[in-house]
Amino acid sequence: MLSIATWNIHKGFSQFNRRMVVHELRDRLRELDADIVFLQEVQGCHERHAERHEDWPAEPQHEFLAAGVWGSHAYGRNMVYDHGHHGNAILARYPILSSHNQDVTRLRFEKRGLLHCTVEVPKLAQPLHCVCAHLSLFGRSRRHQYEALASFIETNVPRDAPLVIAGDFNDWRGRACQILAPRLGLTEVFAADNGRRPSRSFPAALPLFRLDRIYVRGLQTAACAVHHGPPWSTLSDHAALSARFALSP
Repeated sequence: MLSIATWNIHKGFSQFNRRMVVHELRDRLRELDADIVFLQEVQGCHERHAERHEDWPAEPQHEFLAAGVWGSHAYGRNMVYDHGHHGNAILARYPILSSHNQDVTRLRFEKRGLLHCTVEVPKLAQPLHCVCAHLSLFGRSRRHQYEALASFIETNVPRDAPLVIAGDFNDWRGRACQILAPRLGLTEVFAADNGRRPSRSFPAALPLFRLDRIYVRGLQTAACAVHHGPPWSTLSDHAALSARFALSP
């Protein structure tokens, strides 16, 4: 069995930035016990937060979250500012063989990227291709990013290779399912049973919008879940998603 999770962690702060919660967030991630974790809005560095909070981690957030559990990790820096930067991250129990951060920015004030890793997973004949995505808040920019994502996958991922694309798509209209799924041969894990729509994940306290997604190719979904409400909703404005996949012996 292979398990994965995806979560927009809001840079380690609760909704409306009321509390720094990166330590509690780490505990919850470990409870999920996922083999591979896709994270968005990961704070790689923030000098002002480090000065303001005594318990701010000394290392980048993805390293702090991964320590002792996920032996491999990769980080894609997207938004850079005077006092720091943030982006996407992938944490894995298994070796990450390669990583690349693909810039898909459409608006100067809204930097976006696709973090692509290949992971050596036991019982898989080929490396698992993992793409952590955080797409634009604006529909026109997202349409360009769907095209960029599809072209990147077609160019860099063999058609017969297992693939997971997960993250915050900001796609409340469901266009990604209409555009990406048929073109790339993807299945959205929550829509795999009886043609259901992707699950609601935002806001985490009472999810109304279907912003976060897990798309797969070449994997058989065994179970999936949305982690919302307390205590999850005290840690981020997004719910965490998880899924498990059956692997051949």
